[in-house]
Amino acid sequence: MSAGAGAGAGAGAIALYARATHGFDGRVAHAVTALQFAALEHAGGIVQATSLGAEDMVITDLIARHHLGIAIATLDTGRLHPQTLALVPRIEERYGLTVEVFVPRAEAVVRFVRANGANAMRDGIAHRKACCQLRKLEPLSRLLTARSAWVTGLRREQSNARAIVPFSEHDAHGRIKFNPLADWSWADVWHYIALHEVPFNPLHDAFMPSIGCEPCTRAIPVGADFRSGRWWWEEASAKECGLHVHEPSTTETAGALA
Repeated sequence: MSAGAGAGAGAGAIALYARATHGFDGRVAHAVTALQFAALEHAGGIVQATSLGAEDMVITDLIARHHLGIAIATLDTGRLHPQTLALVPRIEERYGLTVEVFVPRAEAVVRFVRANGANAMRDGIAHRKACCQLRKLEPLSRLLTARSAWVTGLRREQSNARAIVPFSEHDAHGRIKFNPLADWSWADVWHYIALHEVPFNPLHDAFMPSIGCEPCTRAIPVGADFRSGRWWWEEASAKECGLHVHEPSTTETAGALA
């Protein structure tokens, strides 16, 4: 699924990962139908919460390509790689779409850093989750204010914790969360990127399949778990920031999403 400096050195992400697999066209068609359904059912109240990762760039391309009325928004945590942030103007230039950017409350960040240090996330799960709370979860709550639905790039293949991700579900606040790429493989994501020349983070070429904040992300070797480059100092079971904790009351959307 992933590659590292020990193999494929010099090869870009497209060369390493993109593969045409059986059923690809059907999965693309299903994702388009899912997004069309979501845009119609939540007209004016739906947003793509993009991490600017490969999956989310595919979704942004689908939204733009099919002229769907879905807003695009992202979180600038204050600790992202410059390569990640550089995708915001690239999206706006390529697709003519405005990307809403939400940042953490400055005073909360200052208090946290003064009390715990700039890299307190390394001092234990409690500190790391507190950092995620103020840099991600609180801005996300503002991003989703007055919205009835949101779209994510979650896929079942990403981790054991996400292995049962449905195409749609209720989040903790009753909004509908659409996951149109739930059944896509990593090969599918990169095959789509190659076919449509979708912009992507160059850090994917540096063996980072899952990219978060700079101090919390590193390259991974061939065969490693997809998210093993995130918070690598923690137990594997802890590798979620809280943005996508699976809720027990998930429901599949009927009809168009079946």
